[in-house]
Amino acid sequence: MCGILGSIGLGNSKPLLSKQMLSHRGPDDYGELVWDGKASPELFRVTPRDVQAAQVWFAHWRLSILDLSEAGWQPMRTVDGRYFIVYNGEVYNYRELRQKLERQGCSFRSHTDTEVVLQAYAQWGPEALKYFVGMFAFAVLDTQTRRVFLARDFFGIKPLYYTFYRNALIFASEIKALLALPGMQAVAHPQRVYDYLRYGLTDHEAETFFQGIYQLPPAHYMVVPVDSPENVQIRRYWEVIPKEQTEISFEDAANQLRTLFLESVQLHLRSDVPLGTALSGGIDSSSIVAAIRYLEPRAEIHTFSFVPHQDTGISEERWIDIAGNHVGAYMHKVRPRPEDLPRDLDDLIYAQDEPFGSTSIYAQYRVFRLARKAGIKVMLDGQGADELLAGYATYYVAKVLSLLRQRRYTELAKFLLRIREVPAARGVLYLFTRLSAALLPQQWQALPRRILGEELLPRWMNKSWFVQREVRFHSVWHSEEETVLRAQLLRDLQTTSLPHLLRYEDRNSMWHSIESRVPFLTPKLAQFLLSLPEDYILASDGTTKAVFRRAMEGITPAQILERRDKIGFATPEREWLLALRPWVESVLTSETAHRIPVLDLREAQNHWQGMLQERRPFKWTFWRWLNLIRWSERFEVKYE
Repeated sequence: MCGILGSIGLGNSKPLLSKQMLSHRGPDDYGELVWDGKASPELFRVTPRDVQAAQVWFAHWRLSILDLSEAGWQPMRTVDGRYFIVYNGEVYNYRELRQKLERQGCSFRSHTDTEVVLQAYAQWGPEALKYFVGMFAFAVLDTQTRRVFLARDFFGIKPLYYTFYRNALIFASEIKALLALPGMQAVAHPQRVYDYLRYGLTDHEAETFFQGIYQLPPAHYMVVPVDSPENVQIRRYWEVIPKEQTEISFEDAANQLRTLFLESVQLHLRSDVPLGTALSGGIDSSSIVAAIRYLEPRAEIHTFSFVPHQDTGISEERWIDIAGNHVGAYMHKVRPRPEDLPRDLDDLIYAQDEPFGSTSIYAQYRVFRLARKAGIKVMLDGQGADELLAGYATYYVAKVLSLLRQRRYTELAKFLLRIREVPAARGVLYLFTRLSAALLPQQWQALPRRILGEELLPRWMNKSWFVQREVRFHSVWHSEEETVLRAQLLRDLQTTSLPHLLRYEDRNSMWHSIESRVPFLTPKLAQFLLSLPEDYILASDGTTKAVFRRAMEGITPAQILERRDKIGFATPEREWLLALRPWVESVLTSETAHRIPVLDLREAQNHWQGMLQERRPFKWTFWRWLNLIRWSERFEVKYE
């Protein structure tokens, strides 16, 4: 797990070296590759230095996880000197792939997954990607074809950004490294700003919040000619294509899922350094912890959890203790106070690079900080389970629409009756109304949206600024499929939910020099789960994650498997912001707030006062205003 940075066609590495922007991602070692396009590439184990003739320049900051010896140093090359790699990630099935490659005549000098990835590419080219199980972002220089091959993992767990600069292509693990380029300006992307303010969407497109800076999409690779780096070719190499398994029984599905999940957790435990787990007390994280104990009876398990300073009805400490005690874990807990948030916010914003959705990201940030202080370098987390197993309340709406479109009216009536007492579904009427409004023809949407307070362009947005920039005012709630639930799971997995959660996870973990692993996210698990009948995922009685609950019986504590609520690393956001009222109002009235043209500050401040006086409901949109203002100030963002 590391930080990578590189240029193709720049000719001079000095613009990339003004600051060591990525040293937090790899504090254990540093290396460079320099290729003038003629002689053999040179490798240097030095601090960043100015190179005047670099047709290709790679830099690598190493966080040592597998094979801690010097044999794991990067950039790494093949024996024949043709291929060179800088790599960020972990391919967990590297031992099995190594054996496969050795049978084909390959030899190895290290015990790293990096060398396996490099040899696999040298042997199979882009086809190697389909053999990997893990998370990765890497660049391989082929000195013979004079091309650089860049790839990103199936789900986008690991980041890879790029920009075109002085007729060259520059790539990096984080945006801040690209913003450090001389003359590079941080200019807000109008459409991304709208998508964030209106829907909380981030990381859902190749374009980022910064104009001219892009991310390579998940499950894509890019080929860059060294001699004409502007002529890139981008290809998708994998996607989930659900094929409903109508013949599989619920019990067989649960048994297969149990096997697949345990195999995945076993792979994700491969490490030469101490591991820990993030534990919220929910089904997903508790099942990871329980699976570790099931697979490794003698393992020393450390768990790290966020617990609210004051119990406001969202504390999961009881469930955390049940899961931790079940496996005999060493439990570590962090209890941030409201006044901690403004003190740490600028650091968190800088770590994240782009705005984020809620203060739960701060809770996650503090969990990783706690883990780092405890000496942990690898963490396992449950990201992706909710998108694969219908863990959010919105999926009740999708289930209702699925039954409607499939004309299963009797089942629909029974479903609505059964979910009345399910805590996560109590707001289903509102959510259903909201989604139904979005599914209406465009000309019929204005009235229901106004009634719900869900206009495409709320009053606190500066309409003229967005209109002048031809921003598209759209609804993200649209579905024409008959199996609406499966379609929404797939959309959330690929576009609207998981991508930004993975960005939060990567930046928070790597800011504290920790590798975070997500065992729910493997191609095999995703393909299997999204091909199951919808009723196996969200049952007719309103039970979410139904097949997974059955799969984990006898491994995860029964009390947790029987839970029907969902909290996660939720923070008492309303209470925090009310306790921080002076700070909140100072942000809303700041010079930066007045400089940002996207907000109608008078309407925003009226909205805030309405929430204080309980004339308006508390909504997540308010946090987005604060985050956008502080982000704009921290990165000196321009809006013109």
